[in-house]
Amino acid sequence: MTCQNERSQLPEQGKCTQGLRSRLVEAEIEEREQERARLKGKHVEAGWGNQIRSYVLHPYQMVKDHRTEYETSRTDSVLDGDLDAFIEAYLKAQVGQT
Repeated sequence: MTCQNERSQLPEQGKCTQGLRSRLVEAEIEEREQERARLKGKHVEAGWGNQIRSYVLHPYQMVKDHRTEYETSRTDSVLDGDLDAFIEAYLKAQVGQT
């Protein structure tokens, strides 16, 4: 970067240093935004057909995970928060993909 607005070298050096710092800060911000976007992944609208699990409570009982195709008829325990089997199925599916 060249700055030639001032006659003395000290103010010119300060302006150039300030310009360089602002460029570095902008580059760091852009890098963080790219990393955040990479970690977040693509955006999927929350709508019909995009759900992770389906809960059927009548006429029969079933909970199905659409990512792993794991299903169980123990709807009461799943609704009470017992998701360990679903987590395990998801982790196994992730290991199988890599």
